[in-house]
Amino acid sequence: MKKKFSLLGLLSLFVCISLQAARVDTLLVNSPSMKKQVEVVFILPDKSLQANPEACPVIYLLHGHGGYAKRWIEIKPELPAIADEKGLIFVCPDGKDSWYWDSPLHADYRYETFVSSELVRYTDEHYATKNDRRFRAISGLSMGGHGALWLGIRHKDVFGAAASMSGGVDIRPFPNNWNMKDQLGEYETNKAVWDAHTVMTQLDKISNGDLALLVDCGEDDFFLPVNLELHKQLLARKIDHDFITRPGGHTSAYWNNSVDYHILFFQKFFEKAEK
Repeated sequence: MKKKFSLLGLLSLFVCISLQAARVDTLLVNSPSMKKQVEVVFILPDKSLQANPEACPVIYLLHGHGGYAKRWIEIKPELPAIADEKGLIFVCPDGKDSWYWDSPLHADYRYETFVSSELVRYTDEHYATKNDRRFRAISGLSMGGHGALWLGIRHKDVFGAAASMSGGVDIRPFPNNWNMKDQLGEYETNKAVWDAHTVMTQLDKISNGDLALLVDCGEDDFFLPVNLELHKQLLARKIDHDFITRPGGHTSAYWNNSVDYHILFFQKFFEKAEK
């Protein structure tokens, strides 16, 4: 009988755990601007799914070049547990190799409009979110790091905080890499377009205090020089920001560790907004 009671106890514990666990939805979200559907992974804490759901802050996570909607949950399998523990919603869209621009060349690559407007609207309409920029943040890795700052700076009315890990924050030193010319044209004949589509030239759109900012890059990362320059430019403009470098390169291991710092940074931002 003692053995049976133990098994029943374990079964009850399993049921309780299963009833209190984050849910992962993988959906196709319609993009009117691109006239297509985009795959998006939503990671939803249990408290946002109850009969009387509790509204939660949202963190948008953008993948890098060659990535896809499920890439973030592969890099950080603990995201559902983190969502439950901290009461956060994570939204991970498929950005193709778009660099999260509205491409001046291709009407079906309007990922700036999709993420900053269409996806935010969909998320707020379909899930229990705190529909306010003070509870909405965006981060990403590599191409997604560029995208997060690009979108955060250009849409500070939508996002209250933005962060980049290993971000390609100045695209111009890399004119032949990562399909950028597919969206912008060849660098040599389209320099003005390239100048207009890099994070480094967007800093005049924000003043100190407009946006909570975190810039993060590994000491062995090939993007470190452009991140150091971004840090320098932000300092020159007296725009407060956190700047982190740690040992590591352009790797999944670095991003798995780095995202914990970004979540903590955003949590502190959300907690401040609650006061």
